[in-house]
Amino acid sequence: MKIVYHKEFENSNYASNPAASEGRIRCILDELEKYSEYEFVKPTPASEEDLKLVHATSHIEKVKSNDLLFRIASLAAGGAIRAAEIAYEGNPAFGLIRPPGHHASPSSAWGFCYFNNMVIALKKLMKDGKIENAYILDFDLHTGDGNINALGNNPEVKILNPRSKEREDYLNEVSKSFEESSDFDIMGVSAGFDEHVDDWGGKLTTSDYRKLGSMVQDFAEKRCNARRFAVLEGGYNHKVLGKNVASFLEGFRDSE
Repeated sequence: MKIVYHKEFENSNYASNPAASEGRIRCILDELEKYSEYEFVKPTPASEEDLKLVHATSHIEKVKSNDLLFRIASLAAGGAIRAAEIAYEGNPAFGLIRPPGHHASPSSAWGFCYFNNMVIALKKLMKDGKIENAYILDFDLHTGDGNINALGNNPEVKILNPRSKEREDYLNEVSKSFEESSDFDIMGVSAGFDEHVDDWGGKLTTSDYRKLGSMVQDFAEKRCNARRFAVLEGGYNHKVLGKNVASFLEGFRDSE
């Protein structure tokens, strides 16, 4: 199991919002560093050519007007690409990156996002001829409209943003979608942890994230040639965020 991370992701000066808050990445690192089986790998920034697989030149130029923001957002997109490439090679991977990306559409962005990390990564694999289709599970509290706007019209991509209001129904919604799905070349997870009972959503428990991870692991093994990767999206209560990520990855990684 590989964790894609760069020390630049701990830089809290690129923006003033909850996703950029100091300590957000550190609280996750403190949990994941307890696991000797996790290998940390450094990403390189996405190229402008990579960014243009998803985003209009005008949008890229707007982000470039802030040098620090562009540097870190490009590195986050590069982190997602690296995680997707690792998954394609047969190893599960988690992109411990920021800023998040699932609210970034081709020509606009909101919700603390700038470039769509998930879609850039998948488009890169498609461009390189490695995959033709993908399944995206986005379990963030907020619907990943950027993912939908960039890939929703692609018949080769399935996107699930579970919306059930009750905890048990939510987990069943994911399970049912997996059961009814066909095969895919890869599984990508936009992993937002703000549905937690102690975060904005007030719904899922820490153990529920392990359940979600296990369902993803099982689905990927059966339907996606075991290829799976996840990238960090939301999650804002630092007291529980690290534990929630660690719980998800316990289920997400290879079964023992």
